[in-house]
Formats: sequence, structure tokens, C-alpha cells
Amino acid sequence: MSFGFVAFHYPAPEHVEEFVARCHQVAELSRSQPGHLSTEVWVTPDQEAVVTTGSFASEEAFRAAAEGARELGATPDGLSELEVRPRQVHWLVSR
Repeated sequence: MSFGFVAFHYPAPEHVEEFVARCHQVAELSRSQPGHLSTEVWVTPDQEAVVTTGSFASEEAFRAAAEGARELGATPDGLSELEVRPRQVHWLVSR
């Protein structure tokens, strides 16, 4: 059973590009982790939200990748200094 997420982030308009760049750094790190299946970074057409998606072979593989992301300064379960409102994270399990 795979484990994944969809996260909606709301960076301040002046920080969208910086936030997207940070997301891509985290995505690259995730891609190098055992059990990684996919990671993508999306931006809504109005640029109000950055949407990140990911899937891993297991929840344990995700948690290991998340630890590496924290070392880059990512806050998978919190609000970064670039965001203007709390993110919405939806955890997923394949069936």
C-alpha cells in the first residue's frame, strides 16, 4: 500500500517564486530517497496556491524523506515564514 499527500500552500504573492524554488529543492531530495515514487510541484493559474504532491512506497519511506526535508529548512507540518495562511495537507493511502 502506497502513502502519499497533496498539500496546498499559500505563499505571499511576493514570495511565490522563492517558495516554488524551495519546493523543488525538497522534491529533488525526496526523489533520491528509498521508496520514493513521485513528487511534483504545481502552481494554480492565479498563483494564489502552490500545490505539492508526492507518493512513496510506504508511510515509513515518506517519514524518512520528510526528515531530510526538515534538514533543508522545510516545515512539512507547519507554516513557513513565506506563507500567509496555514497550508492544507491531505494524506493519502492507496487502495
